[in-house]
Amino acid sequence: MLEVRGIGKAYGEFPVFSGLSFAVGAGEAVAVVGSNGSGKSTLLKCLVGAEVLDAGSVLVDGVARDETSAAFRASVAALLDDADYFPDLSVVEHLRLAAWLHGAADEVADVVDELGLTAVADQLPPTLSSGQRHRLGLAACFVRPRRLLVLDEPEQRLDAQGRMWLRERLKAEKAAGVAVVFASHDEELVLAVADRTVTP
Repeated sequence: MLEVRGIGKAYGEFPVFSGLSFAVGAGEAVAVVGSNGSGKSTLLKCLVGAEVLDAGSVLVDGVARDETSAAFRASVAALLDDADYFPDLSVVEHLRLAAWLHGAADEVADVVDELGLTAVADQLPPTLSSGQRHRLGLAACFVRPRRLLVLDEPEQRLDAQGRMWLRERLKAEKAAGVAVVFASHDEELVLAVADRTVTP
């Protein structure tokens, strides 16, 4: 599904990572691990084309990743650290729009319930807590079709019950044939979900 070949990224004279290679097949998960500032978020952005690589290549289904491609955008659901929202759309309107844009069956109500957002479904994003906004970002990934799921620290701002749910949800994604790449500081999540780990 995803193949990363010798990629490198630097900001000016400061290298973030170099010569990094790994692959993720359908139904597999790779966890990106490392200390704060080690380049985990930058790596995920490079995978989805939100950052430009200095070296190497990223292939999806054997084809060079093209973030402008409709096929690529239809296959990849991502929640990175800079998620943004339309301030005038409610939680449920955001999710209905995401589902509609990707031609998905309307499972919004189920996902809203699963993520514990029912009580705030009609609220606008600026009125949500940071934890609720994070759950909205996760929900936006799960209301649309996906073959590759890219998540930056999906456990952040989740309580113990939420982290338990996340472990089971990501295992279910793998069972459904989705390839998963996620950055995490949660050792339990990594041990429960990841088939392999990568350090930038």
